[in-house]
Amino acid sequence: MTLSPVQCTVDLTIPGRNLGFLRVPHSVHRSAYGHIPVPIVSFVGPKPGPTVLLMSGNHGDEYEGQVILSDLIRTLDPTDICGRLTLLPMANFPAAEAGLRTSPLDSGNLNRSFPGRAVGAPTEMIAFYIEHHLIAGTDMMIDLHSGGSSLYCVPFAMTSWVEGNARNSMRLKVLEALGLPFVLRHGPEAEGWYSSSASWRAGAAGFTLELGGGGTVDPAIRQGAQTGILRALAAVGSYTGQIVGDVLSPTYRDFQREDYIFAQEPGLYEPLVLAGGEIAAGQVVARIHFPETPGKAPLDVHFDQPSIALAHRVPARVIRGDCLFHVALK
Repeated sequence: MTLSPVQCTVDLTIPGRNLGFLRVPHSVHRSAYGHIPVPIVSFVGPKPGPTVLLMSGNHGDEYEGQVILSDLIRTLDPTDICGRLTLLPMANFPAAEAGLRTSPLDSGNLNRSFPGRAVGAPTEMIAFYIEHHLIAGTDMMIDLHSGGSSLYCVPFAMTSWVEGNARNSMRLKVLEALGLPFVLRHGPEAEGWYSSSASWRAGAAGFTLELGGGGTVDPAIRQGAQTGILRALAAVGSYTGQIVGDVLSPTYRDFQREDYIFAQEPGLYEPLVLAGGEIAAGQVVARIHFPETPGKAPLDVHFDQPSIALAHRVPARVIRGDCLFHVALK
């Protein structure tokens, strides 16, 4: 363990269900010795098994994962767990409490902050504790995301992939069990700032799930993803309880390259393809309209490679550089 001023109020290794908080020091005018209470829960079962971390609220405006983990905290039976299962439902608590992608305290984007700093801004300290005290020593980490306020994602999973890696058999079991329609296997980004990078550095099988978005919670996506997560836990020997419900997809399409399409001019964007849609080479995928200039023709946004739209932007008002689409290349 690497020293951190963050304190956990509960012993996460005690058998049973352990409810507590990570106390992140936060000294401000209104509270000289205050702290940020980041919720954390562990389930330690009666039989040996893997150590698993489930995380959501990495971005505070992504709600699906927060709902899923909140439900699992209430409903899981510790006797159905083998090994230790830790749940972090509001990882960047200030952002999740405010319903914002980034923290209102320091503008920190948690998924651009790993490995963090032991002593620093709140988001940096949270990232440091997660990487060095929660992900370190785990066998598997699943980070639940969505498109948040600005994007809508077709449900898909991402994982780091290098041929011959010792965790690949676990990765394949989990990807099949999750039951999401698309999978993106990307490079490990060992020096990166994402939770997936932290997982790779720890030698864990790390997964990032994108589950809808648009500032809401789709109950079908939520339930299908929750069922898939239980199936994934069962596949790695972490969960032995009952699984009720259907996953989102019995099979998945597998991709290993991705790209992004950005707005080239400010205006009002009109998507011509939605998340999950096919894109042909050279297809017009969106138009940007200019109502402030009467008579000006809209700008067609083309994409030159055959692909699948994994996510499309939700708000119509854009400026140059806004992401319009996240795509998987065929």
